[in-house]
Amino acid sequence: MSLATQLSNWFTGLGKAASMVLPVRLGQQTLSRTPAAPVRIAAFDQTLVWVCTALLLLGLVMVYSATVAMPDNPKFANYAHTHFVMRHVLSLTVALIAGLVVFQLPIAVWEKYAPWLFVFSLVLLGLVLLPFIGKGVNGARRWISLGFMNFQPSELAKFAVLIYAADYMVRKMDVKERFFRAVMPMAIAVAVVGLLLLAEPDMGAFMVISVIAMGILFLGGVNARMFFLIAAVVVIAFGLMVMLSDWRRERIFAYLDPWGDKYSLGKGYQLSHSLIAFGRGEIFGVGLGGSIEKLHWLPEAHTDFLMAVIGEELGFVGVLAVIGLFMWLIRRIMHIGRQSIALDRLFAGLVAQGVGVWIGFQTFINIGVNLGALPTKGLTLPLMSYGGSAILMNIVSLAVVLRIDYENRLMMRGGRS
Repeated sequence: MSLATQLSNWFTGLGKAASMVLPVRLGQQTLSRTPAAPVRIAAFDQTLVWVCTALLLLGLVMVYSATVAMPDNPKFANYAHTHFVMRHVLSLTVALIAGLVVFQLPIAVWEKYAPWLFVFSLVLLGLVLLPFIGKGVNGARRWISLGFMNFQPSELAKFAVLIYAADYMVRKMDVKERFFRAVMPMAIAVAVVGLLLLAEPDMGAFMVISVIAMGILFLGGVNARMFFLIAAVVVIAFGLMVMLSDWRRERIFAYLDPWGDKYSLGKGYQLSHSLIAFGRGEIFGVGLGGSIEKLHWLPEAHTDFLMAVIGEELGFVGVLAVIGLFMWLIRRIMHIGRQSIALDRLFAGLVAQGVGVWIGFQTFINIGVNLGALPTKGLTLPLMSYGGSAILMNIVSLAVVLRIDYENRLMMRGGRS
């Protein structure tokens, strides 16, 4: 055998060996890919699913704990002790089915129908104001009865504005050069939503929607100087809404002095009893089911003030665990959004980050209100508080994020989203 043939056989052998084992160093671990052991990538973020599941299950337990004694109140005398928790289970079931359906929809479908979804949400916000359609509770007309649940159009409006704003920013990429001309139509659209929400009234939802729209505006590449100008206008607008409304102004005064004789049994009643609940909980809590404040002392314990019940029963440790889960969840959602943008999927990236802004801001407001760090506002704790519409739209939005992550992974494997 000639020298040339031997060298050829030798290099061929090296080539085969190299194709069989390709070592890749990842941290302290060396991975090798062989035909017998191909690298497998999960289809979606399983940790994200488990964190959401943990929040949903903990919320279910705490809703039951917060409502089990409510039938002892004459107002709810005709209700069974499991009435609220069973309705919460029904809401979770409907929401999970809707989430599975939404996960099957490509993100391109949301981008295509974003304007129509926004128009549909406007129609529902208008219908809820009609006396023979909208259902009023405690002076607010915010719900439409669907028989098996009461649907709150403002929750759909949060998701619709998020989708519409992301689509709008993709279509108006010249926003940096012609700011007012490009952004004004979206500002008008958000203002129309705001007027309908204030007519209910639901200032809390309008605040969340404004933050979602501004967040997507900022993440979409708006000049920082112009962004802060818009932020200043929004802050002034909300300040005027508070100043020109007697009952909203009273809420601010009650927040500043919840223990005063004027407010302790009125506007400051919820806040003062929420603080008492946290004080009783101390480090490790009084034990699951042991809350005293939920026994008709703390109004809305299963909705707006669920975190106060968590603080009383599970203590500082429980509150810290919930905050830690939400922080991880929001961080992961924002990472998925950045990953989409890096893959040149701007709409998907803005949608994912918009969901992160939505859940993050609403969680911050709810916990801040419960702790007395912010004035009282009627916003539920995402994924945990009692409320079918909120649970439904939270899970639908997270299903969209999981779909975005799925399409990202598909593209990184060389497929088509």
